[in-house]
Amino acid sequence: MFSVILQNNSHSVEKNEESLKVNQKPISWDLKWIGERKIHLIRGNESMEAELLSIDRETKTLQIRIGYKTATLKLKDRFDLLLEKMGMSVNGVGGMKDIKAPMPGLILDLKVKPGDEVKKGDVVLILEAMKMENIIKSPGDGIVKDVKVSHKQSVEKNQVLIQF
Repeated sequence: MFSVILQNNSHSVEKNEESLKVNQKPISWDLKWIGERKIHLIRGNESMEAELLSIDRETKTLQIRIGYKTATLKLKDRFDLLLEKMGMSVNGVGGMKDIKAPMPGLILDLKVKPGDEVKKGDVVLILEAMKMENIIKSPGDGIVKDVKVSHKQSVEKNQVLIQF
């Protein structure tokens, strides 16, 4: 399952070998690739062409043209949706949200302090849960506004750890 955001409206998409569902409703389209970036779609009595204009793999954004209209699609795969659910997603406006504890545990090490600049993928803290060390990384670039926990502190699931 993944999510597609089109004109600020989010749509859940489920695809398997037999079917395609958008917002839990089955979609039946006949489609045929007519070029490297073009596809011909038939839905009911309606026929149209779609063309991929650009793709940004970093932001998972596509720009497509269907007929004479251009649209921008933002894709979120199951991992993006899971990070969002855990409060670790990147805001669409460019800033990050708070990093929340993905599970209850104990803070073993803090790698950042307020005012620190972090890049996407930088380690911000280490959380011990069920005798395993979990490295919590920054989901995007930003500046640490506040660290809401301290070394050796116990935390609960979804507790805010770091604010940006």
